[in-house]
Amino acid sequence: MRSPIVGEFLGTMMLILLGNGVVAGVLLKKTKSENAGWLAITAGWAFAVMFGVFTAIAAGSAEAHINPAVTMGFAVRTGDFAKFAPYLAAQILGAFAGAVLMWIHYAPHWRETPDAHLKLACFCSVPAIRNYATNLASEILATFVLVFVVGAIFSKAVSATGPAEGMAPFLVGSLVWGIGLSLGGTTGYAMNPARDFGPRLAHAILPIPGKGGSDWPYASVPFLGPLIGGALAGAAMRVVNF
Repeated sequence: MRSPIVGEFLGTMMLILLGNGVVAGVLLKKTKSENAGWLAITAGWAFAVMFGVFTAIAAGSAEAHINPAVTMGFAVRTGDFAKFAPYLAAQILGAFAGAVLMWIHYAPHWRETPDAHLKLACFCSVPAIRNYATNLASEILATFVLVFVVGAIFSKAVSATGPAEGMAPFLVGSLVWGIGLSLGGTTGYAMNPARDFGPRLAHAILPIPGKGGSDWPYASVPFLGPLIGGALAGAAMRVVNF
């Protein structure tokens, strides 16, 4: 049953289960990792990306995008958008499934956590300072760096001069860790429309005690910003000829 669609679904599911899982472990009350901090979250997301990529490849997606912004970037670079819609659907569904699994895993801790804001942050991105213009700019810039450097990692020039091809999942995970440390403090570095929309939808649907609203007015920022950043990175890759 291996296929690119199955790979994108399972890879994104693993990404969200582990990525949102570390956030929940840090933010929810009475977990063993409560208050572990930003370094734990950025490291956890880096590993989540790495293992998501490995899962996607094993399940049939050799490209292992697990992110519509990455799919958009490479579509712009090549001029071929045929994969964008099916990958987007698989990635959003995978992200939703991963969020549901994360919710099940931390089942006793939702009731123990009175702060609805913290519960929402376990599912989707929340800006440190709400300013839609600067939040959008942050998501565009962070995603541009992600997609452009991923293009560099997979470029023929880099692969020809070292072990980049076989090490690509590790390098991409390291890249996400670096972006989280350097650029993630403003919006929580969604950089992935599926990563935000799928879990936000899960938050809206699931029976989470005292969860509050799902902050849909902000949802357009982590959806459109990464797509714009990915498209700009794809155009830049065409200019540089990665």
